[in-house]
Amino acid sequence: MAAERTQDRERERERAVPRIRLDLPRERRARLLPEYDPEAFGRMSERIARFLGTGRFLVWMTLTIVVWVLWNIFAPGALKFDEYPFIFLTLALSLQASYAAPLILLAQNRQDDRDRVNLEQDRKQNERSIADTEYLTREIAALRMGLGEVATRDWIRSELQDLLKEMEERRDLFPSGGGRGSDVPDR
Repeated sequence: MAAERTQDRERERERAVPRIRLDLPRERRARLLPEYDPEAFGRMSERIARFLGTGRFLVWMTLTIVVWVLWNIFAPGALKFDEYPFIFLTLALSLQASYAAPLILLAQNRQDDRDRVNLEQDRKQNERSIADTEYLTREIAALRMGLGEVATRDWIRSELQDLLKEMEERRDLFPSGGGRGSDVPDR
């Protein structure tokens, strides 16, 4: 009976407050502003900024302006679309500049972000290299200390030479008797 009451209470709570599931994404809300992909926009702005910084752009821009001015000076009156003070040309160049500046700044910001990430990766790589170098230095020092206690070839050679000299000196001091070649002393 008590178990049924607790189950009824739990059902009432579930009905009163909808359970929020954290393992599912939220439903999309309707937005008034258009959505765009910031990465795609950034890549496009970089392409435009890269093109604006080329000689090709300067040549095309110069040719366009020269043709524009020459057309509006030498064309028949009915075909001219921008008379002498070239107000429409000024407006077009101002519009181009007003869009070019933010696009260039956006491209520079993206490049700064990439540079910052590369610098961070380089810093971490340098830290790993320093740690590896310090480890190898400690290992080499330990090997040197260990080798200080190990007999080397030169040390063994010098010890054997010292023993040979000592044996020759003893032979000179204690010559063997009669040349019999026996190591056993006489009794």
